[in-house]
Amino acid sequence: MKPENKLLLKKYLICFGIASAIVFAVIAINGFFTDSISVNLGIFSDAFFVSGILFILFGGMLYVSGEGALLGIGFVLRNIVLAFIPMGRARHEVYADYRARKLEGAKNRKLGTIFVTGLVFLAVGLTLTVIWSCLYY
Repeated sequence: MKPENKLLLKKYLICFGIASAIVFAVIAINGFFTDSISVNLGIFSDAFFVSGILFILFGGMLYVSGEGALLGIGFVLRNIVLAFIPMGRARHEVYADYRARKLEGAKNRKLGTIFVTGLVFLAVGLTLTVIWSCLYY
């Protein structure tokens, strides 16, 4: 197996393991084996739905921050701190220079594994919700 494929498989396994841990945590919190089958199926669908949504949102947030959308917040906070430091305004730079400096050091990360894992868990959660809705609602 190629080293790139091994690394990709490792990323998917890690994401799947973390998402499965979230599923088991939600199931444990809600007391899975204490109620009827309909309640258990609802808990199971909720667990997969929560895990899928968390992974999709986390992957989206990592993508947005990697593109530099949140650099403005860091720029403003830096300038607020520099305003209270004596002679801090001497180190002031324009936002365009700040953005270019921050983005040149950033590396392009492939975050598709997080997003795809979230989509898979969300699809399972939605499927279980539809099954629960058809059978017990």
